[in-house]
Amino acid sequence: MTDQTNQVTREKIIVLNQKSVGVTIILTFLFGPLGMLYSTVLGAVVMFFINVLALFFTAGKGLIFTWPICIVWGVVATNNYNKTIQ
Repeated sequence: MTDQTNQVTREKIIVLNQKSVGVTIILTFLFGPLGMLYSTVLGAVVMFFINVLALFFTAGKGLIFTWPICIVWGVVATNNYNKTIQ
């Protein structure tokens, strides 16, 4: 007589929600680097310090260039996140 054991393999499925590109655009448009916290924490910290420097050295005029960079960086980070979870 032989012992046969039934092996049951269980699959683990991890479900993550995708991040919305529209929400990213709205948050970064309204709040700049703080809005980037939705999509990328590291990017938000980097752009926060760059914006502080731009605010200090250009009396706020440099934000005209750094604010759109925040928006683009947030959208790219959101798209990369959504691709990795698919």
